[in-house]
Amino acid sequence: MDGPKKIKITDPKVALAKAENYCAYQERSQQEVRDKLYEWSLWPDAIEQVISELIQGNFLNEERFAKAYAKGKFSQKAWGRVKIKQGLKLKRVPDVLIKKALLTIDADDYFTALTRLLDKKAGTISEKNELKRRYKLQQYAMGRGYEADLIAEVLKVNHL
Repeated sequence: MDGPKKIKITDPKVALAKAENYCAYQERSQQEVRDKLYEWSLWPDAIEQVISELIQGNFLNEERFAKAYAKGKFSQKAWGRVKIKQGLKLKRVPDVLIKKALLTIDADDYFTALTRLLDKKAGTISEKNELKRRYKLQQYAMGRGYEADLIAEVLKVNHL
């Protein structure tokens, strides 16, 4: 039994229409769209042409994507800046746009989110040794993408 049949598109106009729908559904990075077009077996020259047309039609906007990605990962998953930055780098978003996207995260909201995250995690840790407990909390927050200096500050201020 074979897996799902792979879509093959050879007509750039058909590819453009499908790509417009793909981009309209949610914000996409150029790399995501490029990967999808390659998946559809479109030839490289046509792929770059389709991407160019998507940008001109404002279906594809890397800065808009980066900001939406940062906002979504922060508000929905409580990811820290480090993890968001890594995610955007994986999607091959330019550094200048990553910086702009990270600036959209409010500093007070960021601090509050980290505090809430650590408070919640602290309630689940049964470690009695204070140093080990703080270490576990710090490692957890770093795994979620928060900066070590900020984690240390929150732990100190909130006596966690």
